[in-house]
Amino acid sequence: MCHPSEYGYGHPTHHAPGRASHHHWGCCCAPDYLPRRFCTKEEAITQLEEYLRNLQAEAKGVEECIVKLRKEQT
Repeated sequence: MCHPSEYGYGHPTHHAPGRASHHHWGCCCAPDYLPRRFCTKEEAITQLEEYLRNLQAEAKGVEECIVKLRKEQT
């Protein structure tokens, strides 16, 4: 996954040299791994759409939790 901050996500120092302890999603496991730093516009759109779906699923889960808690309250 690339992390272009110009699309509103990621952070530019994620893959900075010397940050070997900063792993997430297993993206930097190989010592010779050179991550891509820039996404194509299509990749950014796809990633943002996936992020939006995840946010919507999270919001639905929160709404369901609220409904459940309100039912338990009465």
